[in-house]
Amino acid sequence: MGFAQLVIGPAGSGKSTYCSSLYQHCETVKRTMHIVNLDPAAENFDYPVAMDIRELISLDDVMEELGLGPNGGLIYCMEHLEDSLDDWLTVELDNYLDDDYLVFDCPGQIELFTHVPVLRNFVDHLKRKNFNVCAVYLLDSQFMTDVPKYISGCLASLSAMVQLELPHVNILSKMDLVTDKKDVENYLNPEAKILLSELNKHMAPRFANLNKALAELIDDYSMVNFIPLDLRKESSIQYVLSCIDNCIQYGEDADVKIKDFDPDEDD
Repeated sequence: MGFAQLVIGPAGSGKSTYCSSLYQHCETVKRTMHIVNLDPAAENFDYPVAMDIRELISLDDVMEELGLGPNGGLIYCMEHLEDSLDDWLTVELDNYLDDDYLVFDCPGQIELFTHVPVLRNFVDHLKRKNFNVCAVYLLDSQFMTDVPKYISGCLASLSAMVQLELPHVNILSKMDLVTDKKDVENYLNPEAKILLSELNKHMAPRFANLNKALAELIDDYSMVNFIPLDLRKESSIQYVLSCIDNCIQYGEDADVKIKDFDPDEDD
């Protein structure tokens, strides 16, 4: 059985930086991890690329040959990847052992993981190849400046959860850039009454019932919560990685090593 993270999130949320820091952390702790680039528009990497979609198709080539714009070209590239699951991707995955750990660095176009079925079909293919997969959704912590933006981030994450149907870990990235941590901490375990009060302040009275429903959805069902990630701290990276490992049951089949501390008996 293989293991995989599908790193998704809006453009600029820090997905590639997360992958780079994760790789460096695993090198430090002597753990093997393979990073896969699924962004056909990517240019430079701070980590070794184990698999690269640009070997299959490049956004620049698609834009030049088909006359598409950046967004349309990227969707075309990802749909081409979808058509190549049984050949290119299968051949690439066959290079890895059953217990290998892959991290897929995805493009930032939000439609790819909210309503376009490309990544859902990609995930289903990984499952057929006996991979345990976890979606890792990154959201810029500086986006959490007020309740309406927090609700918007929660709904985008929830949309990805519904679309992909995977174990899901939501991460607040770029915590090292937040000047006042208290502003963000208020949204890690928010109370429905506070959310509702703040929403009603920012929105017209006719949205009161909608605001109440949104606040109760987040509070009552605990469907969306976020883990803060500060890449300056190894302990923060390790905690996030442990949460993800737990979701995909990584390491549960490892043999327990027991050391015998009894002194040897004299013959």
